[in-house]
Amino acid sequence: MVGHNVPVTTQASADLFARARAVTPGGVNSPVRAFNAVGGTPRFIRSAAGAWLTDVDGNDYVDLICSWGPMLLGHAHPEVQAAVSAAVARGTSYGTPTEPEVELAEEIVARTPVDKVRFVSSGTEATMSAIRLARGVTGRDFVVKFAGCYHGHVDSLLASAGSGLATFAVPGTPGVPASSTELTLVLPYNDRAAVEAAFAEHGDRIACLISEAAPGNMGVVPPEPGFNRFLAETCRAHGALFISDEVMTGFRVTRQGQWGLDGAVEGWRPDLVTFGKVMGGGFPAAAFGGRADVMGHLAPEGPVYQAGTLSGNPVATTAGLTTLRLATDDVYAHVGQVADTIRTAAAEALSAAGVPHVVQSSGTMFSVFFTAEPVRDFAG
Repeated sequence: MVGHNVPVTTQASADLFARARAVTPGGVNSPVRAFNAVGGTPRFIRSAAGAWLTDVDGNDYVDLICSWGPMLLGHAHPEVQAAVSAAVARGTSYGTPTEPEVELAEEIVARTPVDKVRFVSSGTEATMSAIRLARGVTGRDFVVKFAGCYHGHVDSLLASAGSGLATFAVPGTPGVPASSTELTLVLPYNDRAAVEAAFAEHGDRIACLISEAAPGNMGVVPPEPGFNRFLAETCRAHGALFISDEVMTGFRVTRQGQWGLDGAVEGWRPDLVTFGKVMGGGFPAAAFGGRADVMGHLAPEGPVYQAGTLSGNPVATTAGLTTLRLATDDVYAHVGQVADTIRTAAAEALSAAGVPHVVQSSGTMFSVFFTAEPVRDFAG
C-alpha cells in the first residue's frame, strides 16, 4: 500500500510507457494520462476493486478520480461485473436494436427532464450531435458557449474567446480551421449581461447555447443561483435551444444530475441534455436527449442525420443500466458524506498550512482553488 514516505517502485510502468511511446503519440490515448501536469511516470494500472487501484508494479492507490467520473459505484462492482459477463456471453454487438438499450433509455427518461434519448459512444459524439440537431431544428447556425466549459473535442467547440464582451471564437488548437469556429460565440461564464448582449446582437442567428450544467473541467465553478434558469428562459425568448451538458454531472452530483439541484426545484428544463461517464458504467456509452418535438427531427423520424455502428451497444448499455439501477438514494447519500469528509479535511489542512484557498462544490463534485476569493468564471 502506498502511503506517507513509502518508497514507490515504478519501473514496470516506466518500461510500458517507453513501449507505448514507440507506438502511440505521447504514449497515451488521452493527453491527461501522460502525467504532464503533475510530473512523474504515468501509472499503468493492472486491476482495481472498490476504491483501490493496483499498478503493474504492485503499488496500491486510493482512487479519488474514478476514471474521470464513470465509476460512481467503485471499481469491479460484483453486480455490474455479473451483468456484463452475462451480456458478453450472449454476444457483443449485433447491429440491431436490443432490449438493454430500451431499458436504459427508459431509466434515463424516468430520472431526467428528457422525453426521448438517443445513444452514442462518447460525450464528444453527444455534444456534436446535439449541436447538429439544434441547427437542424432552428435553421440557424450560431452556437454560444462559455470560456472554460469543455464539451468534447468537437472542432467548433474547441474554441477560446477573442477580445470583447461577446466575441467570435478563435480556434483553441492547431488543426481546427478558423472556418470551424467562426460561427461560435464564446462568453464569460456566470455573466448575464454578456449573454443578453450576444442575443441582442445575434439572436436571429443563434441556434443554441450550450453550457456545462455545473462546470467541472475548469474546476468546479457552480452556476450562480438562477443562472441556468436564466439561460433556458433567454434561449426560449429568442427561439434558440438550451443544451445542458451533463456528461460530467449527470447521475453524478445527484440521482438526477445537476438538473436535480436547480431545474427540478425551480420548474424548468433544458431543450436538450447530453450524458456520458456514469451512464456507461465504465464502458464507452453516452447519450443526448430532450423534448419529444425536438428529438423527433432525428432520422429516421426526421431529416437530421445521426448514426453510429456501436451506438447502444448491448454490453455498454447493460453496464450502464445496472449501474443506474444500483445508484440508489442511499448511494448518493454515502457519496455525499464521503465528499464532505474529503472537502473538510482538505480545507482544514490548507488552513493549518496558511495556504489561501476556496473549496467550491456542486452536489458531490468539488474542487479546491488556491485563491482567497470565490471563482465565478474561467478568468477567475
